[in-house]
Amino acid sequence: MARYVSGSDFRGERVRVVYWLVTLVVAVIVVIFAISNRDMVTVAFWPLPVLFEMRLCLLVIAAAIVGFLFGEMVAWISGRRWRREARRRGRRVDALERELAATQSQLSAQTPAAGAGIPPGGGLARLPAAAGPARH
Repeated sequence: MARYVSGSDFRGERVRVVYWLVTLVVAVIVVIFAISNRDMVTVAFWPLPVLFEMRLCLLVIAAAIVGFLFGEMVAWISGRRWRREARRRGRRVDALERELAATQSQLSAQTPAAGAGIPPGGGLARLPAAAGPARH
């Protein structure tokens, strides 16, 4: 039995499928790389008298992870200005919403004589329904 899926649900499902396909391809590439590069290498940090022996694939994957984390940190720090601006604008929107609510409550508290010249609905004539059966 087929189920109707709205447009946004269908797009979300497609994005999820593409995500898992890309993840699967990357995982296969990492596994093939790890199997192909099992040789042991010696890693030395020049100023320190420390030597590490580890598999080449682990060294490369660890370097990639460290590079990714460093890049994310740099991106996060450089986005500081945009986050600050978003917080400032959010506070401004909150203040304007409070001001609007206060103004609306003041207007609703005024006597009907103040708006006596304007009919309910703002003075706009009601338009007939465009289609459908007539309602009585």
